[in-house]
This record gives sequence, C-alpha cells and structure tokens, in this order.
Amino acid sequence: MSQESGHYYVPSPSGWPIVGSTAIFFMGFGAALTMNKMELGYGLLAFGFAILIYMLFGWFGVVARESESGKYSGGVDKSFRWGMSWFIFSEVMFFASFFGALFYMRVLSVPWLAEESQMLGPIWSAYEGGWPTSGPGKTDPFTPMGAWGLPAINTLLLLTSGVTCTLAHWALKENRRGALKMWLLATIFLGVLFLCLQGYEYVHAYNDLNLKMTSGAYGSSFFMLTGFHGFHVTLGTIMLIVIFFRSAAGHFTPENHFGFEGVAWYWHFVDVVWLGLFIFVYLL
Repeated sequence: MSQESGHYYVPSPSGWPIVGSTAIFFMGFGAALTMNKMELGYGLLAFGFAILIYMLFGWFGVVARESESGKYSGGVDKSFRWGMSWFIFSEVMFFASFFGALFYMRVLSVPWLAEESQMLGPIWSAYEGGWPTSGPGKTDPFTPMGAWGLPAINTLLLLTSGVTCTLAHWALKENRRGALKMWLLATIFLGVLFLCLQGYEYVHAYNDLNLKMTSGAYGSSFFMLTGFHGFHVTLGTIMLIVIFFRSAAGHFTPENHFGFEGVAWYWHFVDVVWLGLFIFVYLL
C-alpha cells in the first residue's frame, strides 16, 4: 500500500512481544540476583540482554521492511510521529525530575540545613551549607568538576554533532546519498568521542578529585545526571549507527524518512539536555 493511500496498515499478530517479555524476565531476575552478589545473576542478566538485542534486531527489522515495502500510509506515519513525540516528552520529564531534585537541594534543603544546624544536634552544628557540599558530618573532601576542561570540550562536540546531524538531514531531503552518509558518520564519530571523554572524566573525578557517588548531595546528583545523559548518548549513537547502515542499504527517500527524523529528534533532545547539564551542574 502506498504512502498516499488512506488505508491504515495493521500488522499481523507477532511473536516479538513475547520474546521481549522473556528478555525482561531474565534481566529482572538476573539484576536482582546480581545485586545480592549471586553468581547465577550475571549469567541470567547476560542471557536477558542477548535476547533483548535479538528482539530489537528482529522486530525493528520487520518494521523497516514494512516501511520500505510501502505498506505505511500517511496515517501510520502520523502515529509514529506522535509516538516519538510522547516518548521524548517522557524523557524530558525524566530529566526534569533530576533537575528538580538538584534545584531543591541547592536552593532549599542545603540552605535550610545550614540555618537550622544549631538545632539539629552536635553532628550538624558545624555545617555551614554552601554548594557544592558533601553534607554534614562528611570527612572525605573532594574537588568539584570544573566547567572549562573536558565538560566544555564535550559541549562543543555535542553542539557540533547537532550541526552534522542537521546537515545529514538536509542531504537526505536533497537525495544526496554520499553527503548523507558522510555527515552521519561525522555525527557518530562525535558521539563516540563524547562518550570516551566522559569516561576519562569519570576516571579523573575518582582518581584525582576524589569525587564519587558517595560524595554527598553533589556527588550523587553529578553522577546521576551526567551518567543518565551518557546512557542516552549511547542509545542515540546506536540509533545513528543503525540509521547509517539503513542509509547505506538504500533506505529512506526525500519524501519518506521518518526513521531518520525520529533519531534526529532524539539526538537534538540529547544536545539540549547537555546544555542544561553544563549550565546547572558544571558552570553555576
């Protein structure tokens, strides 16, 4: 069925949801056993991840073949767009909760604890507040991560990757396949480089700055926000790699390429979140 048709394609019953549920089952039990330091948990967790990867390749492959065969109408395309929009909105709310926790600690709870320290007993009496802080009673000093080193470089990398992703989109709309693949490769390279530098930053934080997850409110918020963002960059990079191989295989046309657009939306979302991180976690 062509894109112009008013028919809304409904796929036949699929076994992939059962495969995905099986993967989550093994991953859940594996994670629980791993947290309790039981050796069986590692094997179950790895087995669950293997099934999940198999499901993703299989299920997404079916969707890609359906799209390339022209089965999706404009109504289906609209559904995909709404679905991706709500997914990104849920991710916005996910990060908003962490930014909200950071705001609450910096603006409300830490100053309040400092003001009321004399009323909370001898452990808290010497607490002066301020940010960054490891909290009252902490005797393990740390150095906060500066903004104008690796974080500034990573900011430049992600902003540049947003430009290369947009250039790839323009090339696709103009049906310049060579430029499309070149700019996609550039975006992937920048994403991988960002992740490598962030890994180095974590090693530097632990070894040289004594900044850890246990470093009170600052350490936990720093690693939770930057760590989850790094996880999202990893997912976005994987998506870009898949889109690159699909582009190399001749998928997408200037008129029909939401698979590419959805990944581009996600990548730009990751860029915007990092700008917020750079300002509120590193700079201020």
